[in-house]
Amino acid sequence: MTEISRRHFLAASGAVAMAGLDLRANPLGMPIGCQTYPVRTNLSTDFPGTMKMLTDAGFQTIELCSPVGYREFNGLAKYSGKDLKKMLNDMGLKCESCHFGLRELRDNQAERIAWASDMGMTQMAVASLSGPKNPTLDDVKRVSDEYNKMGEQAAKAGIQQTLHNETFETSMVGDKRVYDTLFEMLDPKLVKFQFQVSTIAQGFDATEYFTKYPGRFVSMHAQGWSMETKQQVPIGSTQDSLDWKKIFAAAKTGGIKNYFVEMNYELMKASAPYLRSLQV
Repeated sequence: MTEISRRHFLAASGAVAMAGLDLRANPLGMPIGCQTYPVRTNLSTDFPGTMKMLTDAGFQTIELCSPVGYREFNGLAKYSGKDLKKMLNDMGLKCESCHFGLRELRDNQAERIAWASDMGMTQMAVASLSGPKNPTLDDVKRVSDEYNKMGEQAAKAGIQQTLHNETFETSMVGDKRVYDTLFEMLDPKLVKFQFQVSTIAQGFDATEYFTKYPGRFVSMHAQGWSMETKQQVPIGSTQDSLDWKKIFAAAKTGGIKNYFVEMNYELMKASAPYLRSLQV
């Protein structure tokens, strides 16, 4: 091939690639992902069928929940991590992240890390550090120290330990949110955060947190939210009060590497076309 024809070939290839990218455009070039907890009932009875349902809706990546820590996912325990990874890949899906129960990591973190590694995961998430209802600063430090150690073990396997924000994280310690205190106590190299967008209901603004703590996040759970009805709605719909262009722009600052829509299936399905078209 001459240099001129080679240049023409590369230019044409690039144009085709860009055309394909435009057809599948989504925020920050990230695949459209979803959490599988909302379809857990279907998943336990028909795993392949449920995964096809998600791919048909336009999802390209999924986030699982551990078959050891979540009883609704126990049916997946019959598959080895490598077999499950192959099944998903054959269906055109990728799984980089999974939620684990804090207890199962306390009981046998090494085993769970091995399973995650076989799955090809890069992130192991915990929904909450499950501290007391009215924590003291010592309580927050205690659970932070424990989770830092878990993060250290995961890092040795090349996996990022992540933390969601549920009930404990949205509580207060003195006049400060536990969540903000955790940013001070958790090692930024060992633990990253996964932001739950629907915590806007408790005053937790995604854009504000991504901007306030640059580089501290790795993922988010995405939900559309109506300020009027105080209910979840399809992302980007006329009922959605959130500015997703602004959220994803801030997410880049926050360090987000993937995101997972997490609502009931019909709302997730209705969100996919908007996300595919959204360019930030």
